[in-house]
Amino acid sequence: MTSLQAITSVMLRLNVEGLVMNDVTQLILMYFIIPLWFTAGIVDWFCHRSSNIAATAGPKESLIHLLMFIEVGIPLFMVLLFEVNSLIIAAGILFFFLHELTALWDVSYAVSKRRVGPIEQHVHSFLEMIPLLALILVIARHWSHFIALFGLGESPADFGLRFKQEPLPTWYLLSVIAVATVLEFLPYVEELIRGMKAKEKSSQEKTTLSSDEEKQSNSKADVSHQDAEAASPYASSVAGEEDPGVALEELVESNKK
Repeated sequence: MTSLQAITSVMLRLNVEGLVMNDVTQLILMYFIIPLWFTAGIVDWFCHRSSNIAATAGPKESLIHLLMFIEVGIPLFMVLLFEVNSLIIAAGILFFFLHELTALWDVSYAVSKRRVGPIEQHVHSFLEMIPLLALILVIARHWSHFIALFGLGESPADFGLRFKQEPLPTWYLLSVIAVATVLEFLPYVEELIRGMKAKEKSSQEKTTLSSDEEKQSNSKADVSHQDAEAASPYASSVAGEEDPGVALEELVESNKK
């Protein structure tokens, strides 16, 4: 028996808090798919930060990111907490397509506002395919509930919502919640706040610039008005200049003589 076979044999017989882990698809979902999703999510956040998303695409794109987090998070925690049946599978399919549409909206908006580099594009491919892979594995594990959605199989579709009879280990559930909060939710909230501050700062700068331009415009108007008054023959005399009225009176007096 090779070392790889030995490791596989141990994993298949692993018992954690009374849960016999003898399903390879469940192992893949718990210890590969979910950690891969967390990793891709935080790498995507770093890509956003390096492209200065706060000052380019701004808070709108960050809100789209939070929406996609919700669209993936809801079916994920439904699978982790509740018995998988036709309801859970139907919800997973629905949220997958919603996530795909939102991802298309996200990229369409992002490329019009900032540079989306090759690394970020590659990360996006993971973030789009991971939910699909997870959905396929869940369907494979619960095939009868999937085909029941189409009226096939021996049993009717089950749309009841029930907690798992054999729940996943508490430490695992708490770990997933903690990691999802720290590595996914909070970073994107921080991204949103950073974008809102950048937008507010930009608005203040535009207001200040408009005010300065208005003052400069008014100043030019005042100078022109003063120049026009100075050029008028009826302007008041100033120090060192002859009053045109006095000169006219002198001319009239001299003609009389």
